[in-house]
Amino acid sequence: MSFGMASSGTLPCGQDSFTYTRTVKPGMMNQMIPEPSDGELVQRAKAGDLAAFEVLTTRHERRVYSLAMRILRHVEDAEDVTQQTFLSAVEHLDRFRGEASFSTWLLRIATHAALKIIRKRRGLDMVSLEEATEPSENSDTIPHPEFIADWRQSPEQLVETREIQRLLDEALARLDEKHRMVFLLRDVEGLSINETAEALGLSESNTKMRLLRARLQLREQLTKTLGDPATQPVRSHHHEH
Repeated sequence: MSFGMASSGTLPCGQDSFTYTRTVKPGMMNQMIPEPSDGELVQRAKAGDLAAFEVLTTRHERRVYSLAMRILRHVEDAEDVTQQTFLSAVEHLDRFRGEASFSTWLLRIATHAALKIIRKRRGLDMVSLEEATEPSENSDTIPHPEFIADWRQSPEQLVETREIQRLLDEALARLDEKHRMVFLLRDVEGLSINETAEALGLSESNTKMRLLRARLQLREQLTKTLGDPATQPVRSHHHEH
């Protein structure tokens, strides 16, 4: 004998309608239970439930790895950053207060871990985060685009083109780290300006400036491939007197 709950409702059928009755069995109820939220899993993990943290790891590791790979462009370094991010997260889980989402908190940790690798590459392992990301003279002025043209295709067509992701990745790779990281955190990962600034140890105004510069540089690089050369404005570098 099976037990269940009956639910009923009305489904439209042309101009008429009919009433249906559906039996929800216990097994179906289990299937209808929603996945626990990050917040619920964090609370369980804080209480010592390591299985809950494993679920969080599975849920977010691809995103963390993707960010690390885009910043560092090296598989082993990205894997190290991913591993270090979750080790640091479980070690300092009690510090997570929920002001931002858990995924945002993880991305901040990953960004700091990636910055450490970048500084070591440059022999700057003893330099503070603020010093390592300090803009050099004229480095964050707004550039004057050399190539601006109309897109050959509509944005919808561009999104559907398989080559777009590859072109964007190549364009991102040509940006220096400080501009690429701001763009990745703000425009790719969706962090706010405040969260991006906090993750990189920058002021909000500096973050906005770097983001604008990154966007302009990316647009200029992409229009060289996607723009219509016939619509490129001609710039004259010589003036007649």
